[in-house]
Amino acid sequence: MRFLFAVLFVLSLVIQYPLWWGEGGWLRVRQLEKTVADRQAVNSALKARNNALAAEVADLQDGSRAIEERARMEQGMLHEEEIFVRLLTRPEAQTQHSDTPQAGSSGEVTGN
Repeated sequence: MRFLFAVLFVLSLVIQYPLWWGEGGWLRVRQLEKTVADRQAVNSALKARNNALAAEVADLQDGSRAIEERARMEQGMLHEEEIFVRLLTRPEAQTQHSDTPQAGSSGEVTGN
């Protein structure tokens, strides 16, 4: 009886091997399900990106506002009625020295 039990146990292990560790086994199925879930997440992110790009293309083809906005932001272009103003700031080192009068100067500016 023990011999029969041992043989049946070994046979059940032999039969179980392909189920768990074989090419189409449960572990492989779990791994493939995880891979599919990861790919679906990547695909959904790429679909969202494609939809945004398609909307931008449609906007560029149909409307002039998107073209104008892109020209302003990327090329620094202005509309006909606008005036470009550039504000220059002094570096900190110059502002510290310019506040104090230099030796030998009266601090007066004379125009020639």
